[in-house]
Amino acid sequence: MKKHILLSFLLIILAGTTSAQKFMHGVGTGVFINSGTGIHNSVPTILTYSPRINMVDRENFSVSVGLPFSVGFGSDYNLYSQNGSTEINSATTFAINVPLICNVNLGAGASKSSTKRTGFFAGAGFAYQYGSYVSRLYNNTTSEYVKFNADAWGPAANIGIRFAVGRKQKNIEARVSYMGSVTEHKISAIGIAALFNF
Repeated sequence: MKKHILLSFLLIILAGTTSAQKFMHGVGTGVFINSGTGIHNSVPTILTYSPRINMVDRENFSVSVGLPFSVGFGSDYNLYSQNGSTEINSATTFAINVPLICNVNLGAGASKSSTKRTGFFAGAGFAYQYGSYVSRLYNNTTSEYVKFNADAWGPAANIGIRFAVGRKQKNIEARVSYMGSVTEHKISAIGIAALFNF
């Protein structure tokens, strides 16, 4: 699965260099809400790079294939005190999420020639996620570390809106995404991100 996603990413970049008019990309930030079997629920902050190729390209309509991958890092800290005993539970999360998504794009951001000021997109595909989760449980007498690495892959979807800025159809994008795992760890990830598209 990793090789297929990496190959898809390389093909999108290669296609973009040979057809610059149909290649679009953006960068942004946001959060992931991660949950799953055997991991500490977490909300890492993410950085996102979102390249895509318009397979169908009209002024205010396009169908694109993209790989909006994200890298995230986050930590969580909880302190409990009861009957003179103090317990600390902390968790650190590192995650990489790589979806291959086919989107239908309307209005702003659909193509480089769009004249609309607002736009909309929605799509679906498949995603791969790697996560490293480290938990620490500490009380007055003991300290225990638990490290858990997990690969997950499964169906993915996203939806969002775009607002044009400037004269050359650059735009600001707000996106919500979801990935559900079909692997044994059943890890799901909800992403909320804002991007600037060039």
